[in-house]
Amino acid sequence: MAESEAETPSTPGEFESKYFEYNGVRLPPFCRGKMEEIANFPVRDSDVWIVTYPKSGTGLLQEVVYLVSQGADPDEIGLMNIDEQLPVLEYPQPGLDIIKELTSPRLIKSHLPYRFLPSDLHNGNSKVIYMARNPKDLVVSYYQFHRSLRTMSYRGTFQEFCRRFMNDKLGYGSWFEHVQEFWEHHMDANVLFLKYEDMHKDLATMVEQLVRFLGVSYDKAQLESMVEHCHQLIDQCCNAEAVPVGRGRVGLWKDIFTVSMNEKFDLVYKQKMGKCDLTFDFYL
Repeated sequence: MAESEAETPSTPGEFESKYFEYNGVRLPPFCRGKMEEIANFPVRDSDVWIVTYPKSGTGLLQEVVYLVSQGADPDEIGLMNIDEQLPVLEYPQPGLDIIKELTSPRLIKSHLPYRFLPSDLHNGNSKVIYMARNPKDLVVSYYQFHRSLRTMSYRGTFQEFCRRFMNDKLGYGSWFEHVQEFWEHHMDANVLFLKYEDMHKDLATMVEQLVRFLGVSYDKAQLESMVEHCHQLIDQCCNAEAVPVGRGRVGLWKDIFTVSMNEKFDLVYKQKMGKCDLTFDFYL
């Protein structure tokens, strides 16, 4: 398999380490040397996988999935480190060897494109929940994320960052390819394709979809209570004081995109998504 070095973005001090390029896709440096092992990672039928492009609402989705799949007490979730319960496959910690040994049923996350996920997933083994987010809100959130991490040290402008996003020059590669690859499999029996905006627009329907997909059962009162708890989780995530400019809300992009940027973005979006019937809500 092709592995090569990719130069760091040219913005001074943006990233201290180099991107790692694998089969033409830019990946974080910690993916280097483990892609073959990931492809051969042993999947179990009882696994539940959450896959997203970064900043697609992963943190919120994992809490909702954990709540629905485990029948967990929402108050207890607030006291837990959910990230420890749902490790990321490709991250250095806890590492592939630890994840392999976790007891079933495992909840595992990844940001990798469909083609790089374990081959067993392609064969329909275990359930995969994919969530996509409209790219305008996503790129704003991704920019704020890069700005907030000292390890990334991004000091470029949003316009420069957005241009990198449109040109597929960020970690985990092209958002456009990432979502379209999964959309091609949205009718697969083991795949549930969700959209972030639907979580805000019609949460009850999304929770019902998750309940059916995960094969769990709740009576009407329990389901209503579950939806109410999920609403509270969303409110906490989107209105927390620590979240910069309401990073989780829909329509965030309108506060930062200029008219010119929006026109350029729409043009690129049409070019790259024109043949795809996947649509997004850019504001609610």
